[in-house]
Formats: sequence, structure tokens, C-alpha cells
Amino acid sequence: MRKRVIKSLFKTFNTEPQFQEKSNAQEIDLKKQDISSNYDQNLATFKSIFSVPKNTDVKVREFTIRALNRRAFIIFISTMVDLEHIKESILEKLLGNEQPSVKIPDIISYPMAKASTNIEEITEFICGGITALFVEGDSQCYLFETTKTRGRSIGKSDNEVIVKGAKEAFNEKVVDNIALIRKKIKNENLIVETKIITKRSRNDVFLVYQKDLANDELLQTIKDKLSSLETDSILDLSILEQYLEERPRSLFPTILYTERPDRAASFIEEGHVILLMSNSPSCLVLPCTFWALFHSPEDHYLRTPYGNFIRILRFQALFVAVFASPIYIAITNYHVGMIPPDLLMAIAGTRERVPFPSVIEILMMEIAFELIREAGLRVPSPIGPTIGIVGALILGQAAVQANIISPIVIIVIALSGLSSFIISDVSMNFAIRITRFLFIFAAGFLGIYGATSLFILGLFYLVSLKSFGTPYFAPMTPHSSSSKDLLIRHVPFKERFRPGYVKPKDMVKQRKG
Repeated sequence: MRKRVIKSLFKTFNTEPQFQEKSNAQEIDLKKQDISSNYDQNLATFKSIFSVPKNTDVKVREFTIRALNRRAFIIFISTMVDLEHIKESILEKLLGNEQPSVKIPDIISYPMAKASTNIEEITEFICGGITALFVEGDSQCYLFETTKTRGRSIGKSDNEVIVKGAKEAFNEKVVDNIALIRKKIKNENLIVETKIITKRSRNDVFLVYQKDLANDELLQTIKDKLSSLETDSILDLSILEQYLEERPRSLFPTILYTERPDRAASFIEEGHVILLMSNSPSCLVLPCTFWALFHSPEDHYLRTPYGNFIRILRFQALFVAVFASPIYIAITNYHVGMIPPDLLMAIAGTRERVPFPSVIEILMMEIAFELIREAGLRVPSPIGPTIGIVGALILGQAAVQANIISPIVIIVIALSGLSSFIISDVSMNFAIRITRFLFIFAAGFLGIYGATSLFILGLFYLVSLKSFGTPYFAPMTPHSSSSKDLLIRHVPFKERFRPGYVKPKDMVKQRKG
């Protein structure tokens, strides 16, 4: 008897997911159908889809169109539309116009987005801020562009700060972001394509490119990659970036993330493809190379000698950030003979009372520096920089006075930490910081030989990376003479060709140089 009860209960519990799957399947089949000319059926269908009245910001307004003497209703999401425009341009025209008319566009002067009959398409439009009008006896729905989303205005970039050049940055409104790009590229060949990439949230991605420059094979590869995504929701470009990368577990990024429309426009002019997304104050540049991540947006705004000076300084800072701590560990532990006698005596004197080996010293201060950096970023902005400076001074001085850390370690950590700040790209900055720890461990085990071996293996690994078929170190390797904008850039009138690694349809960007 007990077994029968348990089996009956088990069957009851098992029927719940089956019922849920059945209801979900029915809803999907319903969305694939077309609307009916029956007023009550359409009203019940869309109230069911949007869970009205349970869904409080979805509004349904029923009324009678006097000019047609027929019932009608509009449905919209009140938090995403301009309510004044709906009231003045749609409702008042339909309720106040008593002259006999045959067509809805003759009654309403408000611009109509389109007419649709498919329930799924109408649902997507309503979710995007469109107002839908259903009229009794009509087998089509009238859609009106009434979108009005709230958000911040166009401001300055927080992560890519420059002294000379444009100060505008993307915001969360994709319409504003597209307008910023079109303001810089006034060309009829600039294409903005839309593609829905998720099932449940229906997040859309905008592909921006110039059809007479962008390579068709590259464009198709990107579209195929976007079409292959099988997920319910991707809310931001930072998440989409992880879906698109060929090696998402790699330390080094293969997609450029930028907040600056001027930088995005410059890449479009070279034949790259830009991805934009609603609610993302940035864009993704495809494909991407190491040099694009290494360069700063300000490089081309400065005169050539100044820009080259900053690039050389940045390249030196890159090596200091990665190798300063490992070289100190390797020399003090394994290669003491490389240090001049006077310097050796000075280092030995400062480390006389320090109880820890140099590897432990470096690791302690590196971790402390990273903690101070993160604390300065996470606390409120007025006191963030103060915490970073005061924390570093107090911590360093106290550690030296307590004979836990030698003074020269403080100098080494300060040099490597400051040098890492000169890398403007956030992802590349993280890659450099993590790589530094790997070199510290390698130098701690095998000295210069360990660091050198890791450097060679790292080069092999970086050369193997690709971004949508483009080698990571292009155009250095494989070598290409089309673009020489690597470490040293030429004067603007000598830059005649676009980068060959993106295979643009038009290689020449200025005829005389």
C-alpha cells in the first residue's frame, strides 16, 4: 500500500514539469501564428502574453475610433515610451477625429514604423518600446515609434583619458552611439546592421562597418559566430566579448574594447567591424592585434615626434612592469656576481635584518600594491585616490621600519606598479599584472634562466593567438609592408595604405604621400 502511494505521488510530481513544458510549447506555437481580425481574440492573446494586469508597467487602453466606428486598443510598456506623444499624437487623433476615413494612417499624423501580422514580431516590437494599435476587423497591427528610454547624456571617457583630442564617449543609448559614429563618418557606405543574439531577453547587436572597405569573409565569420550563440541572455558587450573570443581562458585579450567613438570611427575607416549593443557604453573592435591594444587613443592626436616619444616610453614601461621584480629576485638569489660590489654591499646592508627571502618580500609587496589599487577603485571617488596614496606611504614606511621589507624592494615595486598604469587598455593591463606574477615565480625557481624560458614560451604562445583569423602580432609577423604603425608611426601624409591583415576591399587610403 505504501509503495502505491509513493508511486502515485511520484507520478504527480513528474506531471508538473511536463505541464510546464506543454504550456511553454503552446506559448511558442502561439507566437509563431498571425493575429486574427477578431478584436476580443487579439486582446486576450496579448493580455496573456504580457501577463496583464499582473505586469504593472504594460498598459492596455481600449477605446472606439469615431471615424471608423470600430473598437480598438493600444498596448505599450509605459516605462519605455513617451507617454505625451502617445496621448497627443495617437489617442487624441483617434478619439477626436469624426470625419469618415478608410485607413488608419489617414487619421493619425504620427509616423508609423510599420504594419505587422506576426504575433512574435509584434511582441518583440512592443518589448522594444513600440506602441501597437489593434483595430476591430483589421488583420494587421499598426506599430508606432514611441520609444523613449532614460539614461545619462554623452560625457567623457573614464578609462581612456586623453589630454589632446575629442572628449566624447559612448553612453548606454545605442541610438546616441550610432549617431556619434555617423557624425564622424558622413558616408553612404556606412552600414548599421541589427542582429538578435539571445532567445529569452532578445538582446540585439549592431554591426557597424563600411561596405566598400570591410572584407566579406570577415563579416560573414562574425555573423556566423553571432548566429551560433545559444543562450537566453547577454546583457552587455563585456559578456558578449567572452562568447566571441576563440580562447576565452587566455590571459591576453583578442578583442579591443573601447569607449571612444573617435577611436571606433578610425578602425571602421581601416576596414574593421564594430559591434554596439544597447545598455553598453562601449564598442568591440574586430579583429584586434597586440599593437592595437598597446597603442593609446591620443597617439595620433599628438605631433609625430611627441607621439613616438610616448610610445617608446610606454614600451619601456611595459618591460619595467613585467621584468623589474623578476630581475631583482633572479639577481639577488642566483646571479649575485652580476651586481657591482658597491651596489651589492648597499643591498646587503638594507637586507641584513630582513627575515624573509627576496621572493617572499616581492610577493608580499606586490599583493599589498594590488590590494591598495583595488581599494582605491572600489571606494567612493572623492576619497579613493587619498586611500591609495596614504595607504601606500604608511604601509611602505611601516614595513621598512619594522624590518619586514627592505627599502630597495619598495623602489622596485613602485617602479613596476607605476609602469603598469601607462597601459591604457583595461584587459591588457590585467594581462600584464598577472604575467608579472608568473615571471616572479619563474625567476624564484630558476633565476634568469627561468624568466628567459618563460619569456620564450610566452612569445610562442602569443604568436599562436588569432583574432577572427588575424595573427596577434600582425603586421610584424607575418610581415606586411602595407601598414607600419607599430612602435614608431610615420607622419600622417606618409600613411598611404590601410592594414593588410584585415584584407580591406580598398587598400589605399590616400593617393599621394
